[in-house]
Amino acid sequence: MTADGEVDAVNAEERRVAVLRAIVADFVSTNEPVGSKALVERHNLGVSSATVRNDMAALEEDGYIAQPHTSAGRIPTDKGYRLFVDRLHQVKPLSVAERKAITQFLEGAVDLDDVLKRSVRLLAQLTRQVAVVQYPTLTRSTVRHLEVVRLTPARLMLVLITDTGRVDQRVVDLGDVLDEEDVSRLRTLLNSALVGQPLATASVRMSELPDDAPDGLKSPLVNVAAVLVEALLERPEERLVLGGTANLTRAGTDATALRGMLEALEEQVVVLRLLTSASDAGTVTVRIGEENESEDLWSASTVSIGYGSLSSTGQGSTALGGMGVVGPTRMDYPSAIAAVRAVARYVGEIVGGR
Repeated sequence: MTADGEVDAVNAEERRVAVLRAIVADFVSTNEPVGSKALVERHNLGVSSATVRNDMAALEEDGYIAQPHTSAGRIPTDKGYRLFVDRLHQVKPLSVAERKAITQFLEGAVDLDDVLKRSVRLLAQLTRQVAVVQYPTLTRSTVRHLEVVRLTPARLMLVLITDTGRVDQRVVDLGDVLDEEDVSRLRTLLNSALVGQPLATASVRMSELPDDAPDGLKSPLVNVAAVLVEALLERPEERLVLGGTANLTRAGTDATALRGMLEALEEQVVVLRLLTSASDAGTVTVRIGEENESEDLWSASTVSIGYGSLSSTGQGSTALGGMGVVGPTRMDYPSAIAAVRAVARYVGEIVGGR
């Protein structure tokens, strides 16, 4: 092939990608098959209707678009969406107003639970998809503080706070009576043993603590230790916050596909596997159709990202948890990617800074 022939081939390929982009944009917007006449009228493609028809024929032959039923228009296939996403050279950033709204909304959170609930609401509103957020992994979290509150002479409330913002409240029935001075001694003893310790180490130290307890605190400490060890060994990263499922019904999703997506979302193991695979902080992963592991999500696309970081190296480091959106393949991918990335960055800063 001559140099001119190679240039023509490159130009033809770029033009067909531009036609594909236009088809994706129109189909996402209207949920109607797209014809060549509409493309020429709505988009400044710089070529004739005949050229657009030829390009659409080539795209269809290569499996990037398809003709549904007897419609004159075409719709993107999963392969077409994949090429569209892969050719997104840059994602339009959120506006200053949108970023400010995200910051103000998330900074108003009172604890980790509130941060994650607000994040899900934000993602669902920004993307009009189903939003899911995984609780942060605590395998490397440390104990920041343990508050001990005397509810009655024989009952205490323990408030465990970690450096990732987790707040866990537990009530302990002592079986013994403690006065305020005893509670103060107990608080000092527990914090001396636990603060700054990784959770796994803290649970071991807690189980050993009653053996060395001073007189009068040995029996209460046995009860406190049993409750705290259970709290320290919990795996909250296996919990999810989910929101915006009603968005699926508003998207005009096929009934069979809708049922499959809802069943997959109910199976938390499926979603956890999806989010756990988003292990790199700051790296967005887009799975389209059958790229999703679960067959129930073969009519869906997922956009996921890791948030927070277990190291200070930033992007590419292991994330504390994952978040993302799930919706039909007819998704506004640039907006979804921008929103997921922005919310994850803010959540990472909040969780990492707690």
